[in-house]
Amino acid sequence: MRAKRFITNLGCHALLAVLSIIWILPILYVVLTSFRAEGGSYKSYIWPKGFTLDNYINLFHGNTNINFNRWFMNTLIIAIFSTVLSAFFVLCVSYVMSRLRFKMRKKFMNIALILGMFPGFMSMIAVYYILKGLGLLETGVLKQVALVLVYSGGAGLGFYMAKGFFDTIPKTIDEAAYIDGASKWDTFIRITVPLSKPIITYTLITAFMGPWVDYIFAKVIMGNDSDYYTIAIGLWTMLEKEFVEYYYTQFYAGCVIISIPIAILFLLTQKCYVEGISGAVKG
Repeated sequence: MRAKRFITNLGCHALLAVLSIIWILPILYVVLTSFRAEGGSYKSYIWPKGFTLDNYINLFHGNTNINFNRWFMNTLIIAIFSTVLSAFFVLCVSYVMSRLRFKMRKKFMNIALILGMFPGFMSMIAVYYILKGLGLLETGVLKQVALVLVYSGGAGLGFYMAKGFFDTIPKTIDEAAYIDGASKWDTFIRITVPLSKPIITYTLITAFMGPWVDYIFAKVIMGNDSDYYTIAIGLWTMLEKEFVEYYYTQFYAGCVIISIPIAILFLLTQKCYVEGISGAVKG
């Protein structure tokens, strides 16, 4: 039995080691290429022959074609506003679906579940013409506003995780607040929200990641207005055939830079993130 258990554990560890290498290798390639001194693209080797920081330095010294600083700020502004609105919508809808009972509640939850099975980009053409009809595609600033509305508009349909967490909070706490004269809004803001930091953290992170890495909706709405590009569009522009040979290594430097905020968020909020997911699963 011990020998059998040893062989089983050895096999599991070997499988995990192989999977770890497969997972780490692309990340290693991105980091190494971002420091590669040799220009051009598609080298036959992974380990660079020389290392340099020029790829990062040149990335922030924008020129007529590449304005990484502007793209970074555009994405940060859009992501922050989208995150705040999305989190507000998700938490409000989740609290209502968890605490209130009303007609069509079950049917609404089923409809939301079915709609969540379809990818959002299926509606992008309809969304584009709606925004165009509302006049939100006239200027770059209005396009940014439109992008925030797109990212946050349908966020309320993703209420299932937060609802599961709110279900774990005893309703007797709400009833005690009602007896003391608190309204439903006061109960939500002053009692439920302070008790829901894990799921709020989870909601904020997931809401932030969408605008931060999205390419499809951003490209459809922004079009060719390069001054208002997000990072995803800007980085893809660097891989176009007229730029790829010159900006290839800088593209990978940009990939490393945009991954840093997400990594920091996960490291700082890891405990709350895990608690939010586990609480939602229990609910």
